[in-house]
Amino acid sequence: MKLKQYQVDAFTDKVFGGNPAAVVPLLSWPDDSLLQAIAEENNLSETAFFVPAEKAFQLRWFTPLREVDLCGHATLATAYIIFEILNYSKQVITFETRSGTLFVEKNDTRLEMNFPVRMPTPCELSEILARGLGQRPIEVLAADDYLAAFDSEATVRAITPNQALLGQLDLRGVIITAPGMEADFVSRFFAPKYGVPEDPVTGSAHCALAPYWANKLGKNILTAKQVSKRGGNITCEVKADRVFLSGCAVMFMESEMSL
Repeated sequence: MKLKQYQVDAFTDKVFGGNPAAVVPLLSWPDDSLLQAIAEENNLSETAFFVPAEKAFQLRWFTPLREVDLCGHATLATAYIIFEILNYSKQVITFETRSGTLFVEKNDTRLEMNFPVRMPTPCELSEILARGLGQRPIEVLAADDYLAAFDSEATVRAITPNQALLGQLDLRGVIITAPGMEADFVSRFFAPKYGVPEDPVTGSAHCALAPYWANKLGKNILTAKQVSKRGGNITCEVKADRVFLSGCAVMFMESEMSL
């Protein structure tokens, strides 16, 4: 069996930036063990698989260790392939996923994703989290991930986490964030229990970050920068229970798998 695969850098306008994702078009779903094996072989933070349906595309995401409920950068990468390589003629792509129906709209060179808000709520700071970060945040909240807020971008950039300790936490991962110097806010994201020690740019984390900072800053349109080694930029807009995340994407590689 031969399968096409594309590798796309998401939330960037140049290769070697943003977050790389593999995208695999399928005509039907094979056994989940094959999907997981492909993701493990790719060893990227996410591999996305999609199957065309009557009025939408079914979309799933896998880390090297497991399937996840929501992934932003791999959704952006998949939409890029459908628009640019498969020449999809409509302006909006509909995806059916484990997190419900998602939409991606093409606006010139940018793609805008329509995702559900994941409003974080305050929680206690556990000693495992504090030791895992090596710093005590000024505030801790939780949604799909822990969100640890700090007072400066410099602090966020300087943190060297203990991945073994963070992997013991009960939620998916840990977001660290602070006000930005050139953007409204900055962040980093760690998910070692999912095989992702540090994710370069994490769209799904901004489903919690955007409403958090919208409340803090008193505005619904925000600029965000994930300050990983590769880095990436996201524009966020909060509207009621939805968050709109927009960014660019570029293709790095096209390949064919022999299975």
